[in-house]
Amino acid sequence: MTLTLTPNITDPDGFYDELLQAHEGLSKEESDAYNARLILILANHIGDREVLRVALKTAK
Repeated sequence: MTLTLTPNITDPDGFYDELLQAHEGLSKEESDAYNARLILILANHIGDREVLRVALKTAK
C-alpha cells in the first residue's frame, strides 16, 4: 500500500470548513489536543505502519 498524495476527498472545501468549525471556540491548547486525537484516530484507521511512516516523512 502506498500513500495517496493526489486529491482524494470529495468536497474538499466542505471538509475544510467542517475542520475549521470543529476548532471553533477552542483554545490553542484544546485545538492542539483535538488535532492530536484526530491524527491518532486516522492513523489507527489507516493501520499500515509503512504508510504512516511515509506520511510522517512527507509531512516533515
